[in-house]
Amino acid sequence: MSKEKLSMESLFDLKSLSQPVAWGDLIFYIETTPNKEENSYHSTIYSIDRVTKERRKWGDGGTRQVGLKVSPNKKYLSYLSNNNKEKKMQVMLMPLDGGSAFALTDEKEGVSNYLWMNNSASIYYQTTELNEKEDDKVPAEKKLPTPTEINKLTYKLDGMGILPQDRTYFIKKISVATEDVQTIMKEEHPIRLSYVSNDERYLLFGDDLDPEDEWSYGSTIYYYDLSSKEKRSLTTSIPKGSFYFGSMSDKEDYLLLLGNGFEHAFVSLNKVYGYDMKDHKLTCLTDELDIEVSDTIVADFQQGASGIPLTWLNEDEFLFSATYHGKIQLYKGNRQGETQILFDRQMHLTDGYYVEGTSEFITTFSTLTITSELGVINLETAELEIIYQPNKKYFETHEVIEPERFWYKGADQWDIQGWYLPPVEKRPNHPAVLYVHGGPQVCYGESFFHEMQVLAADGYGVIMLNPRGGNGYGQEFVASILGDYGNKDYEDLMLGTTHVLNEHPEIDASHLYVAGGSYGGFMTNWIVGHTDRFRAAISQRSISNWISFYGTSDIGAFFVEFQLQRDLSDMEGLWKMSPLAYAKNAKIPILMMHSDQDLRCPMEQAEQFYVAMKKNDVDTKLITFPQSNHGLSRNGLPNLRMKRFDAMMDWLKKYQ
Repeated sequence: MSKEKLSMESLFDLKSLSQPVAWGDLIFYIETTPNKEENSYHSTIYSIDRVTKERRKWGDGGTRQVGLKVSPNKKYLSYLSNNNKEKKMQVMLMPLDGGSAFALTDEKEGVSNYLWMNNSASIYYQTTELNEKEDDKVPAEKKLPTPTEINKLTYKLDGMGILPQDRTYFIKKISVATEDVQTIMKEEHPIRLSYVSNDERYLLFGDDLDPEDEWSYGSTIYYYDLSSKEKRSLTTSIPKGSFYFGSMSDKEDYLLLLGNGFEHAFVSLNKVYGYDMKDHKLTCLTDELDIEVSDTIVADFQQGASGIPLTWLNEDEFLFSATYHGKIQLYKGNRQGETQILFDRQMHLTDGYYVEGTSEFITTFSTLTITSELGVINLETAELEIIYQPNKKYFETHEVIEPERFWYKGADQWDIQGWYLPPVEKRPNHPAVLYVHGGPQVCYGESFFHEMQVLAADGYGVIMLNPRGGNGYGQEFVASILGDYGNKDYEDLMLGTTHVLNEHPEIDASHLYVAGGSYGGFMTNWIVGHTDRFRAAISQRSISNWISFYGTSDIGAFFVEFQLQRDLSDMEGLWKMSPLAYAKNAKIPILMMHSDQDLRCPMEQAEQFYVAMKKNDVDTKLITFPQSNHGLSRNGLPNLRMKRFDAMMDWLKKYQ
């Protein structure tokens, strides 16, 4: 019996798993799927018994539930949920021995983050409050429009819009028994609560390296004395770095941090650092590894995953993950700076939880042909036990393609990695799409990419390459693109396309297409101005003009200065790296697709290139998507994800 082909509509049938935690034989996790009727994403808490494999639904009926934790005394399952009239996230507690979930907090603006105290008697959490103005007392129907005053360099953020100027940010403490609330700390700008000491003498929080200097880039962890109210940075020995909280040892004598010294700006590889809480010494513990200690794999299926946490195994050893050649590896490190690989398979580990005092690591994962599954890794034997396969039945009747992995020689004879998905139905003279990833300091990898599988189901070969500038191949590789966009990265892509055509003569070279988003959109725009080997192009959330991008993107000034190594004093240099400068050479029909609320790559970037194509008499179309930001293709409104893909297929078919 032949299997059915995958379609974009299958997104509504498939489930994504994330945020596992354990309690005895039970593993709790969050299951997320798009909801067609409500045009949103629903997340639900489930547990599965490792012995009986019995599944049970938990939670409270909210459509969004995140931040799963088991209280230190093992009495409660806690999480954040929007199950209230205002749809604001509140801390929820559910007794593990039975009983209904109840809201512990009741914050008008909701809760963004929370931490259990070690004695389970209280929870520290973060919230905000609107600073009341005289206008707030006026009934909504009588309010008049007012101007927005902006006086900060960073005043907007993709996915959030204009950052609120009228908020105060709080860290509060609530008693589990009495629900009494105490304000611990307040700030005029966002911070990130990371840790509270067992004796509650201090807390650690993440903040900008220098909140007073708008042009200072970087982050640090601050030690805040709860008695004196004084704070100090823990990373002053590396003054320009970017550091984030990792994990505190049980004895509270040693802190693990994730970060870098910003030697290569945005593309500096993250490493694990240790901070001795007694002698205040900061030491890099993975200095010998030329790898990125974080997850930089891009795909479009996973929802709600937060990555593998930096976790103590015992008082000396810790667990961390790294991106390497398109996969996520697990490592063991120690305070002496020694490291050892524990798990190395062709897969994308998307979330994880270490079962304290054992050799078991619970993980959610994906592969090129597996959407999302739950498993347990034995850290001593590297064996993987599959616990739950939410989409197993679906793929018994639907076909996916195992991509071909390959390496080839790019510019300067550098080794470049790639994947090729052939069409589901093998046939001679089939079309193929070169699909360029974003970033560029991310990578394709061993993860399920729904859109690519649907393209293969529709008869297209898909070429996925990791040109220089991407992550997972060492510091030199990712930093090689700095100040040199559109040069050797472009060569890598063209040489990779030629390699695939040579290896697969069944591809019709006269029916090649190119597509990409973000950096991939930049490169698509660049490609149509530098070659006519492609039959048509699809540019999404793109960049066309670095000069205007500098002042209109939410990260424009920092990105351009750090990545292109130029500012507005070098207009000529920025123009030479702008696809718009070469638009006059374009002949390839190009579809421009952009989200109305994209603040990362503002829509004016697509509009400029669209008008340039019109001026050049190139067949073009501009499609914009309302209520959408830079992440439309991954977590945008489900109906618009469908519309977006339909528009892509219509464009490709127009030029068959």
